[in-house]
Amino acid sequence: MKALKEREQNIEEALNTARKAKEEMAALKSDNERLLNEARAERDKMLKEARDTKDSIIAEAKGKAQAEANKIMTSAREAINNEKMAAITELKNQVAKMSIEIAEKILRQELSNDEKQKSLMENLIKDISLN
Repeated sequence: MKALKEREQNIEEALNTARKAKEEMAALKSDNERLLNEARAERDKMLKEARDTKDSIIAEAKGKAQAEANKIMTSAREAINNEKMAAITELKNQVAKMSIEIAEKILRQELSNDEKQKSLMENLIKDISLN
């Protein structure tokens, strides 16, 4: 009887130990799932922060690039306008110089002999006295 009782106690102790082990395993499984969920949440948070940082950096870079492009375009327009004005001024100077040279040649030809000089002087005197 005593052996049966001891065996029954051993079986009951083994069942209790198995039950405790099962409960501990369930608790560990629950803790593992909780830790896994926390790790997933932390990973998702870090990924979101990384995406936000990436988007911020890209937006800032685009803004700087656009500002630089606008600055370059403005500078180029100013340079083009300055070159255009310089070309126009040079062209006007050349036209004025050519006009003076042409007028000089015409006057030399017109005043090449004494008769033409006298006629011009008479016309000028008439114009002066009429005014």
